[in-house]
Amino acid sequence: MANTLVQKRQNILEVTGKRRLNDRHFIIQLTSEEPLPMMLPGNFVQVLVEGSPTTFLRRPLSIHEVNYAQNSFRILIQIKGDGTRQLSRLKNGDKLNVIYPLGNCFSLPQGKEVLLVGGGCGVAPLLFLAQFLRQNSIRPVILTGWRTQSDIFELEEYKKSGEVLMTTEDGSAGEKGLVTDHSLFRSGKLPFSRIYCCGPDPMMKAVAGLAASHGIDCEVSLENTMACGIGVCLCCVTPTVSGNERVCVEGPVFNTKHLTWGNPDKEACQNKCHG
Repeated sequence: MANTLVQKRQNILEVTGKRRLNDRHFIIQLTSEEPLPMMLPGNFVQVLVEGSPTTFLRRPLSIHEVNYAQNSFRILIQIKGDGTRQLSRLKNGDKLNVIYPLGNCFSLPQGKEVLLVGGGCGVAPLLFLAQFLRQNSIRPVILTGWRTQSDIFELEEYKKSGEVLMTTEDGSAGEKGLVTDHSLFRSGKLPFSRIYCCGPDPMMKAVAGLAASHGIDCEVSLENTMACGIGVCLCCVTPTVSGNERVCVEGPVFNTKHLTWGNPDKEACQNKCHG
């Protein structure tokens, strides 16, 4: 599934639903008049933000959930600046100019035991992935990490597709600490054939390290800054064992074996590739 090509399009979509999750996160539902193209977990969209004089570039947003029967999909958005704040003002009936679906996707695992790890807004692409896995007779374990109980959202939706575990940094819900502090990782044995992860870079690198130490394949969805989303501007490149690659085209999903991420042997290879 990871190398499956999707057909990009640019459409004007209608906002047909909006739900506020907390003071920093919300979900909007977008509906197309035309049949939706094939969309896969890990794909993202580029949204044109209108009405914000300080926002000149499109905003990349993960596809959170797809409903082909309703010809709609949802995106989960964190308010981080003027662009996303403007998007938070959208209401039903408003229109958005969207390029989608973009990027590659997560791959199906060889086995049935898989772990999804998300931190904060990094949970955004994991609901679509969890639902896709469930449709393929795989019930994942879903581990989410939060700062505090008031930050938690969408857990009931995730529970429909798998077993949900969580941590909070202050211990107000679930186990106390970071996701990598969870007893699942401290048990010394990880019974998974694949780990999927999305969230802050330090969290993904830590999870990738734990996966590697247990001989488990790990795929991460990178959140590099993107401007065009179609591989032209090159502002989202990331170093890999094959040289610099565009996160918006060759990614955003990468097997961590393909990333350098502080591994001296991989960095040497990457430096050799670029002379």
